[in-house]
Amino acid sequence: MIIEGCQSLAAIQDAVRTFSKPYGYDRYVLYSATSMIDEIVERIYWVEGDWFGDGEAVDATTYIRRCPVTRHILEAGEPFFWTKATDKDAERYRVVRKPQGAGIHGLQIPVFGPRGLEGAMSLGGERIDASSRARLSMHIVATSAFFSARRLMELPMGEERGRLSKRECEVLAWTAVGRRQADIAATLGLSVRTVENHLRRARHRLGVATTAEAVRIAIRNGDIEG
Repeated sequence: MIIEGCQSLAAIQDAVRTFSKPYGYDRYVLYSATSMIDEIVERIYWVEGDWFGDGEAVDATTYIRRCPVTRHILEAGEPFFWTKATDKDAERYRVVRKPQGAGIHGLQIPVFGPRGLEGAMSLGGERIDASSRARLSMHIVATSAFFSARRLMELPMGEERGRLSKRECEVLAWTAVGRRQADIAATLGLSVRTVENHLRRARHRLGVATTAEAVRIAIRNGDIEG
């Protein structure tokens, strides 16, 4: 597929737009994700289009808050359609078998790898092709776009900053299983401030902004167990 040969995020975006436009899509969100902790959306690679009809900028926090069907990827093993209807009281999102009627409709595509859920892509539009053929085609495109974007945006940064220290691996491993910083500090005989410093250095070494991203990359690199 042409997407796999793209050397920039802009090239990936152009390829996805070209392929998805005939299916009625004009809104896109591509992001890394995890099922290990509460922060499902770790890092948004690409967001485009007026998702909420008010021009509000979309980041990981607003996307989860404004699009509650995103959490359905934790239960879904395959792409699923959703629909949004707006009335005088509120926006109403539903996971549906086939979108119908007025409103914004879309397709949410979870992306799985060796470690389980690794990312997702959501596409939206007012008149989308909800056929099985279109869903399968967009599944292939979204999966290719995700792994190509991650290769460009994450792996080089992690490789340049080097591997984690033994203590950083320990702290991330405990974080991955849901332990609080105070508990980690007590287990390892450290202060909470020292634990915080190890997490900050681990994020810096891996070139990521959040601890959730650091955990996922450390698991993928084999530094800690999933």
